[in-house]
Amino acid sequence: MEVFMVQRSLKGLPLEQLAAAQQRAIRTAADMSAQGTPIRYLRTAFVPTTGQCMCLFESERCETVEALNRQANIPFDQVVPALDLAP
Repeated sequence: MEVFMVQRSLKGLPLEQLAAAQQRAIRTAADMSAQGTPIRYLRTAFVPTTGQCMCLFESERCETVEALNRQANIPFDQVVPALDLAP
């Protein structure tokens, strides 16, 4: 599977709503995987001062990541292939 980064602009979003969106992404990924569409939520980075948010997912296709975010009702600007350089 490949890593994809979801870029979002969430300026003004309360942290409680960000946490709720994160939980929806995790649940939706688990549901989609259980139904035969492999996808995994990895992590989120959020910059409160600018509202920029980057979420990483593992999936076979970019379209699957887009579908997850639409299904979870989480707005996004774009989904792009990425490299996860975690140690």
